[in-house]
Amino acid sequence: MILSVMQPTYLPWLGYFSLIDSADKFIFLDNVKLEKSDWHIRNRIKTKNQALMLSCHVTTPDGRMGATIENTPYINAASWKKKHLKSIYENYNKTAYFAELFSRLSEVFEKDNLNTVAKFNIALIKMLMKYMEIATPMSSSSQLLGVSGIKDERLVSLCEVMCCDIYLSPLGAKDYIEANTPGGELVSNGINVFYQNFEHPNYIQQKGEFISHLSAIDCLFNIGPENTLALIRESTKAPINYMDL
Repeated sequence: MILSVMQPTYLPWLGYFSLIDSADKFIFLDNVKLEKSDWHIRNRIKTKNQALMLSCHVTTPDGRMGATIENTPYINAASWKKKHLKSIYENYNKTAYFAELFSRLSEVFEKDNLNTVAKFNIALIKMLMKYMEIATPMSSSSQLLGVSGIKDERLVSLCEVMCCDIYLSPLGAKDYIEANTPGGELVSNGINVFYQNFEHPNYIQQKGEFISHLSAIDCLFNIGPENTLALIRESTKAPINYMDL
């Protein structure tokens, strides 16, 4: 069984959904430190000629060191959510799939109970998964019992709790996992390690020259859920074993 683990990010890029779709089980790593400059609270959409960063506003009443994705609340949420929806509307209202996706986004944005970074991001990700018909079972690390350790030791514990013997990781986490030994603690504990091999595709965008690595909603607005999922799968190559890097 293949496990993938990622922090819940804001309106993720296509590669995030490739990772979910490639796994047998997926865990949102939500009980870890929030980084205000990271993709937990921002992502990019396309305007006519450039990318536009959408940034969420959060507050850290217990200090930055005590802020986790799970417990960090938003500040002035109604205001910035309204602005984000307005920006999305202004830049995608002429696309082929605008009506059906914008209504789904608006429904999540307008829920008052999604008042932390984890709750809001996870709700958005699950909505987009349902829209694309990605059915990978999902859990949140904060809700799992028996998980211990830090860094790659925690990944071992997550694999054991989820009864998975293969860990599929984003390539960018290689140095984190293998800081001390090839394959890190995962391989030392009998868990094979593979790295995602995703080649970002080009697709038809409504305006201007193509811009890569935007939020997945850019692709969804332009070509729809069925074509987006097909494109994700076409762009997902065979994963790379840690011994081959």
